[in-house]
Amino acid sequence: MHPVAHTVVVGIISYLVLIVVIRLSGKRTLSKWNAFDFVVTIALGSTLSTALVSTQVSLAQSLTAFAIIVLLQFAITFSSVRSPRVKNLVKSQPTLLLYAGEYRHSAMRQERVVEAEVMAAIRENGIADVERVYAVVLETDGTFSVIPEAGRSDSALDGVAGMPSSQG
Repeated sequence: MHPVAHTVVVGIISYLVLIVVIRLSGKRTLSKWNAFDFVVTIALGSTLSTALVSTQVSLAQSLTAFAIIVLLQFAITFSSVRSPRVKNLVKSQPTLLLYAGEYRHSAMRQERVVEAEVMAAIRENGIADVERVYAVVLETDGTFSVIPEAGRSDSALDGVAGMPSSQG
């Protein structure tokens, strides 16, 4: 088969199969990215690229590679839901960056976040006064969660690194 024809045929089939495989793998594959999701996405893209331009890699090999990557992603996410050890290997822990109106500078340095980024997240939530913010959390996907006021408990902050263990 001519290399251009190979690229067209393999490209169309690989693209369609990749869409089907990702849809079958569930919403988790398409969720906001953490480091693990980024690696899976890069691996899928690299595999698709190789399938498109390499006449030395068969369509069956490419489709098998897609299936292996998605199956591994499924197995790891399945295991991470059931095993804290696997979860800790795959996913980072959310980190408290601001608490009760005060910045947690050591956590910010560790996460490489500056005050300007935290303030931008606060503004995005329509809050003008940092002291009125109860907490800002850097989530595992790199987004900021802003909690404008304290509730009766801090249950939404369970599992957040840097959260004080006792209050009162």
